[in-house]
Amino acid sequence: MSWCKNYPMGIIQTWLALLVHVQCSVAFSVAGHENTCEANGSVYYVGEWYFLDSDHCTQCECTADGSACARTECTSLPSACIHVSHYPTDCCPRCEKIGCEYRGEVYDLGEQFQPSECEQCTCEDDGIARCLVADCAPPPCVNPVYQKGKCCPECKDGPNCYVDSSRTQVIPGGEPVWVNSCTKCRCHDGQDAGYWEGNRLATCTRVRSCQTEEALKRQGTD
Repeated sequence: MSWCKNYPMGIIQTWLALLVHVQCSVAFSVAGHENTCEANGSVYYVGEWYFLDSDHCTQCECTADGSACARTECTSLPSACIHVSHYPTDCCPRCEKIGCEYRGEVYDLGEQFQPSECEQCTCEDDGIARCLVADCAPPPCVNPVYQKGKCCPECKDGPNCYVDSSRTQVIPGGEPVWVNSCTKCRCHDGQDAGYWEGNRLATCTRVRSCQTEEALKRQGTD
C-alpha cells in the first residue's frame, strides 16, 4: 500500500495492534451479550448462580441456553413432629417440637402416661401413643358403679340379679328369695361358672297349685 511509505514502520505496527484490539473487543462484547441472563433487574453471566427476588426459595443458574431454575428442596420433617412453624424468611418449614399428641395433650418421646384409670400409654419414637387398656371382668351385679380412680366397675350392693325379664325387681345373690308367696328365686352368687355370660336373670321355681295373695284378694272381691 503506497500510503504506508510515508510513515515509519514503528507507527504502522502500533496502528495494526490497535486495530486488532478494537476488533477483539467488539467480538467479546457481542458474545458476552448473547451469553448473559437478565433477572432481578441485573445481568448475570454464564455460570453465575442467583436467587429470584420474587421468590427467595428459587435458585437459578445462568447457562448458554438461558436461566435454569429450581425451588429449594425441603427435607422431610421427623415423623414425631407435632409442632411445625413456617417463617417468612425460610424456604422450608421447621419442626419446633417432637413427641406425641393424644386427646389434646402433648407428651415427650418415651414418656409413659395414664389418660384414664383403665389406660396405660407410652409415647413411641414414631410419634404415636400406644396404649394398653385394662380388661375388666363382667361385674356380678346388674347395677355396677364406677368409683373415681378405679378402672373397673364395682358392685356396691354386692352380687344381685333381676327376678325376670321385666327387669323391675332386683334380688341379692346367694340364698333363694321368696319374691311372692308362691315363687322362690335364686341369683347365682358369682361363683357359678358362666352365669354372667347369660342374661342376668334369676332361676325361679313356683309352688304347684299355689295362689299368691294378690290372686286370693282378687277372688275375694269377685
